[in-house]
Amino acid sequence: MDEKFAEALKLRIIPVVAIRDAGHADNLADALVRGGLPCAEITFRTEAAADAIKIMASRDDMIIGAGTVLTVEQAKQAVDCGACFIVSPGFSAKVVQYCLENGIPVTPGVSTPTDIQTAYEFGVTLVKFFPAEAFGGLKTLEAVSAPYQIMRFIPTGGIGPNNLLQYLSHPRVPACGGSWMVKSDLIANRQFDVISRLAREAVELAGKAGEALP
Repeated sequence: MDEKFAEALKLRIIPVVAIRDAGHADNLADALVRGGLPCAEITFRTEAAADAIKIMASRDDMIIGAGTVLTVEQAKQAVDCGACFIVSPGFSAKVVQYCLENGIPVTPGVSTPTDIQTAYEFGVTLVKFFPAEAFGGLKTLEAVSAPYQIMRFIPTGGIGPNNLLQYLSHPRVPACGGSWMVKSDLIANRQFDVISRLAREAVELAGKAGEALP
């Protein structure tokens, strides 16, 4: 596993960011660093994504990945901009194959045993469980993951302060993805002090779950 991505997982929370204005990228990075959460998954849900990745990945104090990657072209663009890991909402064989062939950490989205089986057959053992809460939360995760003891999961979708600890306490959940501390409106309204506070509170909450199993 890429060293930087491994460091991001140790934080146990990966902020999932949809940023509309790349001009806010540096301030957002500053806010996350102050909050003790120096990583982010910048999603390709906005036109500012590539520029934001480039700005934030150029810093020595941030670990930046790209999310909502739907195509190989987006994966290439993200890596060219400095992203050190790729996340997709579903399982794309083309994206996964490209990342594996080029040594890029990739976390494809799964929600069913078929998805998990496909990832397993590609040799991918760390996947994104998405959308976590909409698909039944921990109860569903435990059920669909039971036959796949080698697999680990990053639940994303509906994760917040009210359920983060429960997810992180699962032995095969090294980290969760969440957007509550980096909501688009907070970024757009330049509420970076709020982002820092929410990030700090998230880190403190995650610390109560202890460290994930290797």
